[in-house]
Amino acid sequence: MNSKQLRESVIRPVLQDAGMWTEAAENLLMGTAAQESGLGQYVVQLGNGPARGIFQMEPSTLHDIQQNFLSYRPELKAKAEAHKAPALSDASNLICNLAYAALMCRIHYYRVSEALPGANDLAGLARYWKRYYNTALGKGSESEFIENYHRYVEG
Repeated sequence: MNSKQLRESVIRPVLQDAGMWTEAAENLLMGTAAQESGLGQYVVQLGNGPARGIFQMEPSTLHDIQQNFLSYRPELKAKAEAHKAPALSDASNLICNLAYAALMCRIHYYRVSEALPGANDLAGLARYWKRYYNTALGKGSESEFIENYHRYVEG
């Protein structure tokens, strides 16, 4: 996927529409997509796992966001629902609907109380991704995030 088009035509507009855009958030989502799916090279987790879409979010994570976060924030929930394709299941929206998947990824990070690192702090963004998205038990590493950011986002 073309990183400039993903950034400028999907991630930035949907985050701006939801009132959740910062340069750091945009870069974190770009890095997440680069690390999790090779910037869209696959949309279903390899090895038949549950993760879906370019951000490789698991349906259980999406369900948790919907039930335990958005249900208490009606304005943000309405923004999310406006980007959702009603004819698709939640998992299919993560795969087929780039705007919805980007917004759900941003909301996942938004739930974290720790502030985002600086927009140009790639090592900090990698640490944030590892701690709050991939987790300590995840197979990804901060160094892979940085390598994939350079490869797919800057390359």
